[in-house]
Amino acid sequence: MRILVIEDEAAIVRFLERGLEAHGHQVLSADNGEDGVVLALDEAIDLILLDISLPGLDGHQVLARIRANRQALPVLMLTARDDLQQKVSALNAGADDYLTKPFAFAELLARIHALSRRADQREGSQLRAGDLRLDLLAHRAWVGETPLDLTSREYALLEYFMRHPGQVLSRQQILAAVWEMDFDPESNIVDVYVRYLRRKVNPADGMPLITTIRCTGYRFDPPAT
Repeated sequence: MRILVIEDEAAIVRFLERGLEAHGHQVLSADNGEDGVVLALDEAIDLILLDISLPGLDGHQVLARIRANRQALPVLMLTARDDLQQKVSALNAGADDYLTKPFAFAELLARIHALSRRADQREGSQLRAGDLRLDLLAHRAWVGETPLDLTSREYALLEYFMRHPGQVLSRQQILAAVWEMDFDPESNIVDVYVRYLRRKVNPADGMPLITTIRCTGYRFDPPAT
């Protein structure tokens, strides 16, 4: 696992690096909030250990910037203050867990493992197609790290397409699955919603994700990974 440590106390960083690397983790570190945000957004990070008290951007500001771009990245906040309000604020701001300094390394490892299991469970509840991602539990969608503003019907239509990649789906099939309606030859509701969805998910350049099959229906063509 690649773990990013955002902490300005050099002794704590060395302690974490030695311990985590001894357990097979790769550690990156930043000693201020600005550099921490850059690493969190630019690097392939699996988990972040984030101190609340940092020079420049503090931990809450760093967390807000990370959450604006990487919703699912596990973040464990470290604080020297055994203060209930600080802990509540951290969790409300989007932290997955917190740990008060000083802490036992065994407890830190246990919390990291718990967050890793939780992240694996989230991955199992998602559909992916290239940069397109659906969270089936939260009913949210993203292209890369950009959230998509979908109506409930657009979301259901996209989910149906993503569950049947490469298949030609007739309008009757789509109506039955997404609207729970029998086919009405006079209705153009499927075409209307496919048009709405295309505007939101098709890449600005490159091949479209949803292809019209003349006289038949539509096909969802996920990009090659």
